This record gives sequence, C-alpha cells and structure tokens, in this order.
Amino acid sequence: MNGDLRDLYQEIILEHNRSPRNFRVMPDAHRRVSADNPLCGDSYQLFLKLDGGRIVDISFQGSGCAISKASVSMLSERVMGASIQEAEKLFQSVHALLTGEQSAQSEQLGELEALAGVRNYPIRVKCATLGWHALKQALEEDQPETATTE
Repeated sequence: MNGDLRDLYQEIILEHNRSPRNFRVMPDAHRRVSADNPLCGDSYQLFLKLDGGRIVDISFQGSGCAISKASVSMLSERVMGASIQEAEKLFQSVHALLTGEQSAQSEQLGELEALAGVRNYPIRVKCATLGWHALKQALEEDQPETATTE
C-alpha cells in the first residue's frame, strides 16, 4: 500500500472516530446487543430496527479506541437499508478482509477498505471486528444479548 493511500485510510478512520455516524441510543429498537472487547476495553451497545427483512435503522452507543469506534460507525452507514442477507454477506467479507483470508474488493467494500491495514496488527483485529460480531448476533433470530471478541 503506498503512502498516499495509507494516509487516506488513516484519515477515514480518524474522521469516523471524531464524528461517528449513527451514534445514539435507539429506545424503540427491535434488537439490542452489547459488545465488549475485554483486551482493549471497548464497550458498545448496538441497536437495530428491522422491517420486512431489512435494516431500517441502526445506531450504537458506548466507548472504545479509534479503530473500534470507526469500524462500527462505518458498519452503521453501510448496512442502513440493507437486507439481512446483504448484511450477513458483508460481515463475511469484512471479517475475511480483517483476518487476511482475502484481499479487499473495493467495489464491494468501499470505505470499509480503510480497515484493511488493521490485519497487520493482530491485537487490533478484535477492535475492528467487535461491532461486526455484534451485528451478526443482532441479526440472528435467537440472538444472545452480548457479543464479545473472545
């Protein structure tokens, strides 16, 4: 990855950390999942509203490092309006990207590609995947109320 691209990706992560999208409590959410990363201290609550198999609203609240907050912020932007199947497929793609199982597919991932550099720092992968694991649990019919990176 060249320096200009690395700088752009770093700026995307910093911008989402400074101004996270959909950062709010949703009192009338259909599903809520708490997500904790005990290694880093990241702790979020993810809120979803579903209608007809689509995510019609998503938000989160909590605190954590810049990587975890940026990741869940980008997640919330990307899955808003998506079907459950689209969100599950995106989870698989992002997880594969972050764990190094596949390279980025820019047409599919878009801005989420900024998270690709995290895979070079294995301890930070859990920070970046925390919100995604919470989403996966929230989409399950009989979802537990807590997601973790452990």
